[in-house]
Amino acid sequence: MEAADEDHQAPPSTAVMAALATLSPPQLSALTNSVLADLHHHHRRVSALLSSPSLFSLALRHLLSLPLPLKSLLVARHLLSSLRLLARHLPLLPALSPSHALPERRRDRDAATLLLLLCELRHRDPRALEDAAPSEWRSVLRRHCSKDLLSIAGIGAFSGGILAPYVEMVVRCRNFVEAVERCLEAGEGRRQVAASPAAVVALPSVEAAGGGECAVCREEMEGGRDVCELPCRHSFHWMCILPWVRKTNTCPCCRFELPTDDVFAEIRRLWGALTKIGSGSRDARSTWPRDDRCDPCVR
Repeated sequence: MEAADEDHQAPPSTAVMAALATLSPPQLSALTNSVLADLHHHHRRVSALLSSPSLFSLALRHLLSLPLPLKSLLVARHLLSSLRLLARHLPLLPALSPSHALPERRRDRDAATLLLLLCELRHRDPRALEDAAPSEWRSVLRRHCSKDLLSIAGIGAFSGGILAPYVEMVVRCRNFVEAVERCLEAGEGRRQVAASPAAVVALPSVEAAGGGECAVCREEMEGGRDVCELPCRHSFHWMCILPWVRKTNTCPCCRFELPTDDVFAEIRRLWGALTKIGSGSRDARSTWPRDDRCDPCVR
């Protein structure tokens, strides 16, 4: 049965494009402009990298010195930035997605740009670097980028067709990160991650109506008392939920995920939300209404 379900699942790029198809024309136009601005910024970084032999040499040397987990982290940070860009334009996600930029050293940024460029070249022409020495890679990449207008995701495309190549780039990055993460976590299981401090500080305090139970301590929440309400609308004593979210970013009742500062966990969270919207999931499209008849937090 599970195998049959997997066979009927839409490809990742289709699911993300379906999520973007829920946007109104003005929202879609705003997203397209944001993507074009992001690609233009990337275009400038690639141009600077390939125009300077010394800068390219330093970036390549740094990239080759990194072990696979750190190379994966470079791609993951780029992927997270792209997912946040997409999520900002979807009405269900902005409040849950921290907008601060990820701090990044210049040499790491250059190495990430070079790695993405090499991956793109490998995707388009697997044999392009087969007989080329590392000292010749810059010339090969310059020829490749000249054909594609110095773009990793089709910056030369018309605005109406820019989203599909961008999403395909996001999917390829996600597949790479997921494959490396799966290898690194083999036999260890997925670790818990804390909620982002910024997300915790933003949680609202509401007045308890009375009669409900805190799912952490199993004690009644007295009416009129200030309690913490998560975005999924489950409420808890502040003294109970704060230690909880310092250990894990999930709701004790429904496993709703708060934002986290862990790059890989945040990618999984945003990716899951995007694909749920694209698949028409009721959980993703709803505003998290609570049915007390089946809510484990209400006894």
